[in-house]
Amino acid sequence: MRRSVFAKPLVLALLAAFATSASAQLAISSNDGKVTLVNGVASMPAKVVPDTIAILELSGTPRVIAEIEVPGSFMGPPSNVAISPDGRMALIASAYKINPADPKGWIPDNKVAVVDLKSSPPKVIATVECGAAPSGLSFNKEGSLALVANRSDGTVTVLKIAGTSVTRIDSLQLGPATSGPSHVAFTPDGKMALVTRDGDSAVSVLSVNGDKVEYNKRDLFPGIRPYGLVIAPDGKSAVVALVGRGTGDADAIASIDLTGKWPRVAEHLTIGQTPEAISMSADGKMVAVSVINGSNKAKDFPWYSGNGKVVLVRVDGTKLTRLSEAPVGAWVQGNGFSGDGRKLFAQNILENQLQVLDIDANGQLKDSGQRIPLKASPVGMRVLGAP
Repeated sequence: MRRSVFAKPLVLALLAAFATSASAQLAISSNDGKVTLVNGVASMPAKVVPDTIAILELSGTPRVIAEIEVPGSFMGPPSNVAISPDGRMALIASAYKINPADPKGWIPDNKVAVVDLKSSPPKVIATVECGAAPSGLSFNKEGSLALVANRSDGTVTVLKIAGTSVTRIDSLQLGPATSGPSHVAFTPDGKMALVTRDGDSAVSVLSVNGDKVEYNKRDLFPGIRPYGLVIAPDGKSAVVALVGRGTGDADAIASIDLTGKWPRVAEHLTIGQTPEAISMSADGKMVAVSVINGSNKAKDFPWYSGNGKVVLVRVDGTKLTRLSEAPVGAWVQGNGFSGDGRKLFAQNILENQLQVLDIDANGQLKDSGQRIPLKASPVGMRVLGAP
């Protein structure tokens, strides 16, 4: 794709301020310009527009400060964005691309774009080839290593980071191509990582020693099709979203206890139809779950709904307590908290916008009425500094 930049001099000054302002908070939304939903079927839109990433300032009045063309994809969990801990760079995974032989369909991609966030304006500086359909990805706390879950070949790619240089150094085979590695996250001490596998309903445990990442055949089985995943900042627990089979059942999220000799599933909480994306507040006390709620189905589906919802859950160790919920757009994608935990941002894919919700002191969600327009359909989100 031809790359263009939508930015103005004031925007460039704001971007430069991220390096010095403690109050500034960076977030990135990955946006897919080649998808829409037609009566429950993901389809190519009549007018395809370029994929982008939108760089957002969340403090004060939340707003887009730059939007540049970067390949991305709606396929896979809404976690195809990773921001380095120092805010210097971002990795954006592109799971699928337009099929050159059939412009109305998609085929797996294998690219991860490297974006320099400190250049004025931000720009793509490299592209790294990973496995088939790279999806969820994460940095370790030091920013020296990143892992990429490849949904279509059963692998995890290991990337070495040095400044803005990104080098592929290894590939781990977790299972057959159908095992569907979806998202991967490091524990805060960097010694372990967890990988969701929606194809065979496992969560794999990886050991990490420096640059060496190994899969020692240790798996957990929290439920049907684990997908989104977050690990608490104290390293004591994780929460995984179980998307289920999409047949109208009420699905769940599960907590994972990380304090024992090895990780184990601790508790489940019923959450609604197809909880796909999950994010955690910076203090680790809340998770927000994007629940599709049957809104991606045909209108004659028995459990069809015209909207998705976001469910807010309190996290106390491995204890999960439902706090509140709020309606959002149909086929809702990713979400993310503001740094102070007072706002939540949900990706309304069909409306090309972020919906801003307020969170009160009692954990009650309320639509603020604010919408942040984007140039393409938002499909993945990450907030700098979030777990």
